[in-house]
Amino acid sequence: MAKEDQMTSTVEIGQLWIPDSLDADDAKDFLAAVEVSRRVRMQIWGTDDLAYTPLEKLLELGDPYERQVILVARVDGRIVGTVDIALPLADNMDLAEFTLDILPEFQRRGVGRQLLEAAEHFAKSEGRTMIMVDTNHPAESLRGGAEGQLVPGSGLGFVPLASREVDFARRTGYTLQHIEQFSSCALPLDSKLVAELEAEAEAANAGRYRVHHWTDRCPQQWLEAVAALENAAGEVVSEGNDAAEAEQQQLVFDAGVLRQAEDAAVAQGRRTVVTAVEHVASGRIVGLTTIGVLAQRQDVVFQDDTIVLQEHRGNKLGLLIKVANMQRLSEQFPDARVIYTWNAPENRYLLTVNKQLGFTTAGVTGLWQKELPNMGPRVTSSE
Repeated sequence: MAKEDQMTSTVEIGQLWIPDSLDADDAKDFLAAVEVSRRVRMQIWGTDDLAYTPLEKLLELGDPYERQVILVARVDGRIVGTVDIALPLADNMDLAEFTLDILPEFQRRGVGRQLLEAAEHFAKSEGRTMIMVDTNHPAESLRGGAEGQLVPGSGLGFVPLASREVDFARRTGYTLQHIEQFSSCALPLDSKLVAELEAEAEAANAGRYRVHHWTDRCPQQWLEAVAALENAAGEVVSEGNDAAEAEQQQLVFDAGVLRQAEDAAVAQGRRTVVTAVEHVASGRIVGLTTIGVLAQRQDVVFQDDTIVLQEHRGNKLGLLIKVANMQRLSEQFPDARVIYTWNAPENRYLLTVNKQLGFTTAGVTGLWQKELPNMGPRVTSSE
């Protein structure tokens, strides 16, 4: 999000048309909107690693678990800002998540406020009363003393008060709820480091555990166990890039839901590399870790879930499966050069594991929330 305090020329706001393909005659606006998002990420991070390519974005819009609507702001006919509105369809039916992007040269000119107001109005019309947005802050912006820090309600982590995104979020009525630490690690891992970490993990578990690997689709024999593990994710050591959503998760996994999620990921051009760990004595899957790979861009990958059941902590299973999975990833996707992950600052165990693996802090993401007045039930008419 960005601070806007100087009005620009007339801003026109409307819903973005989603083309059937990138080659279609009507794809020009969609391509321009994706480019806005890319330029904003370049401004924040100095790289477009976290930006969707047009094809990735088009495929993502087919997610069966959420509806996405994109509003765009035009100045003199040019798309200068976007807000992506994500409406969960399987759970959290009161929630809408916004991603607001304004071209650097149009920030501080009123575009963001008008887009945000339009998005809030749309969310209310859809019966959504809870809005979540994020602000992103690179590591170099986090220096300074406590007087320049805004700490969330959780009391852990902070965002810089000097940030224009923070100022804009506060002035538009949003409250900082959580912080996620954003980290990166170069790939492939050093072979000497891998050997040392494998030896450390194996010494701790003393042969009581066995690892299993798969890509994209869970073997049938482990399907129910993995579904149960996903359902327990809110109660165990876990990580990923949707920590706030995980806290609110209501979707119950079973074998059918897990298969549907796998099919949806493949349809959206995502590959998933998985390492699970079995407790040999019980034959039970007690932990797993996943890495997401965008099929259209395999040089940048993302650490998703890492889950270890409570009763099996203390055996370095998180380290065991993460080392194994990152090795597996490099074997299957040798072009992968960097892996990114997000962690809650209170998750000291996985933060320690990540540091051992070579992850360094790239920045933080602030998660903000605003409650909208309930407009009552939606009324639809038929003629």
